[in-house]
Amino acid sequence: MLFTTGYLTQRGRVERNCYELAIPNREITDLFVSQIRGWFEETTRADVPRMEKFCAAFPDGDAALVEEMLNDYLWNSISIRDTSVRRDRKENFYHGMLLGLLQYEDSWFIKSNAESGEGFSDILIETKNRIGVVIEVKYAEDGNLDKWCAEALDQIERKSYAARLLEDGMKSIVKYGIAFNKKHCKVVSG
Repeated sequence: MLFTTGYLTQRGRVERNCYELAIPNREITDLFVSQIRGWFEETTRADVPRMEKFCAAFPDGDAALVEEMLNDYLWNSISIRDTSVRRDRKENFYHGMLLGLLQYEDSWFIKSNAESGEGFSDILIETKNRIGVVIEVKYAEDGNLDKWCAEALDQIERKSYAARLLEDGMKSIVKYGIAFNKKHCKVVSG
């Protein structure tokens, strides 16, 4: 339809029934750009309340809400093929995904793999209300999400990951162990 109406033009033939198409001029390019931007802005606006709710749950210590929303996100957004990498790299996928979601809250100071206490915590957050958040992510290869959440919280304590947040003047600290397995997660706060 775009071809027959002139919004795309033929530039060549690749195979028998396959053609190379192009946007014919700057006017049509500008039209496509503004239309696509409009679609993205509409989609983004619709997502604002959900992202605000998700981010607010972290400093509030609402592990149940974080878990519910994160599970919905996993179910609707990722493929289990996204984690078809070596065992020692699976955690990185979820870590990066979570960082991307948390970046929505632009008033937070977020550090990834920051030195704190006696090691490097996965994610540290400093909110404008001086609430610190420590997140330790684990991949539960065996599917035992509860076990890996407990391991994550134990690691936060054992390695004193909250130390940097306390040094930076955070009044209170919320700690999360988050375990993932394919399209599922468990979130525990401690």
